[in-house]
Amino acid sequence: MNMAQMMKQARKMQEQLAQAEEALKDAEVSSSAGGGMVKVTATGNMRITSIQIDPQAVDPDDVELLQDMVMAAINDALTSAQNLANQQMGAITGGLNIPGLM
Repeated sequence: MNMAQMMKQARKMQEQLAQAEEALKDAEVSSSAGGGMVKVTATGNMRITSIQIDPQAVDPDDVELLQDMVMAAINDALTSAQNLANQQMGAITGGLNIPGLM
């Protein structure tokens, strides 16, 4: 492979990565905790877009449980978003770990 071909291939990969990053902004993943009492939605670019809390989960005597459920749902949603991003980017890069990407 000559240098011109390598540069052309690199530009193509860069364009594909930019398209994938744009698509991740619209992709959504959801997670829940506490048997569905807390639901969190995140985008593929790691933004929380929605948190829903069932009113039954709000117990003034046990705020700590609600905090734990919210944290668990958020962490799970962000893990799912990261996995989605890795999957989409990995399909483009062929599994190469390129610094600076997701």
